[in-house]
Amino acid sequence: MEINNHMVVDRLGTTFAAFSDPTRRAMIERLSRGPASVHGLTQPFALSQQMISKHIAYLVRARIVIKTKRGRESICRLRPEAIKTVSDWAISYRRFWEESFDKLDVVVKQMKKMRSEMTKNTVNETERMVVTRVFDAPRELVWKAWTDRNKG
Repeated sequence: MEINNHMVVDRLGTTFAAFSDPTRRAMIERLSRGPASVHGLTQPFALSQQMISKHIAYLVRARIVIKTKRGRESICRLRPEAIKTVSDWAISYRRFWEESFDKLDVVVKQMKKMRSEMTKNTVNETERMVVTRVFDAPRELVWKAWTDRNKG
């Protein structure tokens, strides 16, 4: 099982490296609308045929693109499975972070309730903290809940 997971992560690394280049992302975007010849992929870019060929070869190595011959022309088409693998991986991490933020929210609310009972003071607007989700609590409580591994 670990070997299979390592292979998926290794392929993801290659796929993310392929996505890291804006020219390759533009090629992927173009291919998302359907197959294209190498010549057709070259036209929008001010790059040499050699550079375009290197980008295409990288996409083929990353298993994002399949390149086939049709007569004297090379045709490229997208392998949607490669992009789905990245999407599935990202969704699993999104779930992880959503669950982590949900747990953090519970801890922050508990700490806020304890603090409120101890101080009976209201929280002013400058003490709030935003981390892609708004926690209705003083920032020091959010930070403590976030960093204290003994909670939740």
